[in-house]
Amino acid sequence: MDKKEIELPGFSKNNHLPGDTVVTDEQVDGSDENVERGNWSSKADYLLSMIGYAVGLGNVWRFPYLAYKNGGGAFLIPYVIMLALAGMPLFFLECSFGQFASLGPVAVWKAVPIFQGVGITMVLVSTLVTIYYNCIIGYSLYYLFASFQSPLPWADCFSWWGADETCSRTPKGPLCNLTLDNGYFEMVNTTWLHVNNATCPNGSEITFSHLGPSEQYWDKVALRRTSSIDETGDVVWYLALCLLLAWIIVGVALSKGIKSSGKVVYFTATFPYLVLIILLVRGATLEGAYKGIEYYIGSQSNITKLRDSEVWKDAATQIFFSLSVAWGGLTALSSYNKFHNSCYTDAIIVCVVNCATSVFAGFAIFSILGHMAHIQNKLVPEVAKSGFGLAFIAYPEALAQLPVAPLWSILFFFMLVTLGLDSQFAIIETIVTTLLDKFPNSLRSKRIFVTSGACLLFFLLGLVCVTQAGIYWINLIDHFTAGWGILVAAVAELIALSWVYGVNRFIKDIEMMIGEKHWLFWLWWRACWAFISPVLLLAILIWSLVTFTPPTYGSIQYPGWATALGWCMIIFCIMWIPIIAIKKIVLAKGSNLWQKIVAASKPTPDWGPYLKQHRTGRYDKTNQDFTQAGTPEMAKH
Repeated sequence: MDKKEIELPGFSKNNHLPGDTVVTDEQVDGSDENVERGNWSSKADYLLSMIGYAVGLGNVWRFPYLAYKNGGGAFLIPYVIMLALAGMPLFFLECSFGQFASLGPVAVWKAVPIFQGVGITMVLVSTLVTIYYNCIIGYSLYYLFASFQSPLPWADCFSWWGADETCSRTPKGPLCNLTLDNGYFEMVNTTWLHVNNATCPNGSEITFSHLGPSEQYWDKVALRRTSSIDETGDVVWYLALCLLLAWIIVGVALSKGIKSSGKVVYFTATFPYLVLIILLVRGATLEGAYKGIEYYIGSQSNITKLRDSEVWKDAATQIFFSLSVAWGGLTALSSYNKFHNSCYTDAIIVCVVNCATSVFAGFAIFSILGHMAHIQNKLVPEVAKSGFGLAFIAYPEALAQLPVAPLWSILFFFMLVTLGLDSQFAIIETIVTTLLDKFPNSLRSKRIFVTSGACLLFFLLGLVCVTQAGIYWINLIDHFTAGWGILVAAVAELIALSWVYGVNRFIKDIEMMIGEKHWLFWLWWRACWAFISPVLLLAILIWSLVTFTPPTYGSIQYPGWATALGWCMIIFCIMWIPIIAIKKIVLAKGSNLWQKIVAASKPTPDWGPYLKQHRTGRYDKTNQDFTQAGTPEMAKH
């Protein structure tokens, strides 16, 4: 089809401004609307990428544990309430913000320049997280490859991988150092004492430390873990290779930006659901599965738990982190949408799917843990764990006791890999988008080199996380950066857009994209953005700081220097909020401080929709000396 120009409202065929992008029939009919930055190839690409970003490892290894710990089914009440009060409002806000301006998490703050440091904080936190997050994918890859053995190496205490005397599939009872009548000492167990109607003298009982084969395999073989973060040890070569493979996968998937990653997520975002369904069906057929389900959400449901403030804090925290708000990724991914995309509908869909996935994953996890507790004659709480303990110790041990164990293990760890990769794609895309928006003329045509360079750099930085002390570094970075930094960024983002930019103005911007809505439609969103969400998140932030405890890994305490380093990392991330604010104020026009603050708080002249055809009303620049965002003139702002 021949290309021909389309006359846009307010523009004649010959009066395009310098730097304008001419929109053709071909572009309107399905190709990129935004030729410079590009758009998602289809709505499905975007939705699957957003679902993959939001649905991550935490949905599988953290939510089920929180639900069981905080009252079972009753936990869904505060969980859903916090979804409505904090999760969904922030999700909708960030998606709208990025889509409106078609800019990443830093450049988008042309809306409120004085708060541009918020975007920098988000990107820095994402940068630190991506370093260790891919290491977790590397762990999953290692276990995936190790699963191609029968029996599974962690199925029992095998001498070939170095299991020692403390390794046992069943706990060893205490022994008694008994003095016999002939003066000799003999080690006897409690069964012998019971049969002979004897007792163990005080001080003669010997209790054995016990580690299950999966736990000892995790420490001695997979991690080759040292005793503390002070002992770095060597780089574990096979984990380094798995980490390299993980970065190669990420780099290849993002080689063409959203055009390539948007296709990869058709598999990586849907495969985990297939595995969860398979694991749930298999788990439900196992003896004792009902015990796990009861502890997860059934008869153990305790409505009185809702009187415990800790339950509400856990619900709010899980919702906030599970949806990946305030990381910059939602803004970056949404910036590639077409201008009139229904970002409201997208936000509802992704939030609901994310939370439903968390609940569904719990059934798959706890049905198999219930079977494990049954065959080991333990209570479910004795085998239920969270985080690394669930993913690499408890669940692998449970899978090892199933028929055809390698098959279930392969499926499980492949699921963990795909869950992690989706989130990793979005984090790297956030960082790359930030760089391309900052230096559009010099870097946009070199996207593949920017992406490759970023992956190589993060691989090198991540090598510390695959040393023998690597797990301590991962735990340390996660403890600090993935918490307070994004809470601070989220509160600042809400204040900036609701109170400085103006919530009514922001709503009008959204209506330019999705059409006008009745005032009742906006009542809830306006209340959440301006009051409820910032107050709630601020309360969580203060609570977290007040109840701060130094990081630990199991029973191992971190040295003082490690805790201090953790605080330095988080300070480095958030310090740009005041630094950039001061810089903007100093450079702003005005005869006094207040005038400079006001000037620095106003949108820049080029703020608004990226493309001219969308600049209507207060964003109409046809009579001003204006050039399109992304040209050299705009880069100066």
